[in-house]
Amino acid sequence: MLKKRELQDSQALYDLMVHPDVFPFVRQKAYSYEEFLFLTKQTIEAEERGELISRTILDEWGSPIGTINLFDIQENAGFLGTWLGKPFHGKGYNQPAKDAFFAELFFELGIETIFMRVRKVNQRSLMAVQKLPYVTLANETRKSLLDELNANGDIYNLFEVSKDLYTLHTMRVGHISEEEHLKEA
Repeated sequence: MLKKRELQDSQALYDLMVHPDVFPFVRQKAYSYEEFLFLTKQTIEAEERGELISRTILDEWGSPIGTINLFDIQENAGFLGTWLGKPFHGKGYNQPAKDAFFAELFFELGIETIFMRVRKVNQRSLMAVQKLPYVTLANETRKSLLDELNANGDIYNLFEVSKDLYTLHTMRVGHISEEEHLKEA
């Protein structure tokens, strides 16, 4: 489902990223394949320096279909950035990618908080975020951060995923799965 970023996936990812339904919402925009290749190389190097964490999202056949990233890492916290190619919207890839990435971030890499800034005009992302039971709206609790993000106008809502809330969610889901399994037995 996820793998570390590799240059060999750049052409497939670039072709998906430039779709007009995807491109406006991508943080690391590239206006040519060569620029995307350069950005991917920079991303790989930045991860080696501990500045971000980036993974390629794969479909069930191992083909690249998007990326999921944690940017601006400071004090065990960072900002999530995710995009999927248009042919994969609404196909059920977003949630498993987030689950795999969050598990790696929280349980393997020592991240404590994931922030998500979502443009108020991006209805698709707002709806996706609001479906996640472990996400809290942080517009009031992290007001100074929200004000910093919205310095140029009221553009974003701020959401937060804490390691504690995510851990409780995974424990609850695991517990429910075990109960359902016992009922079936």
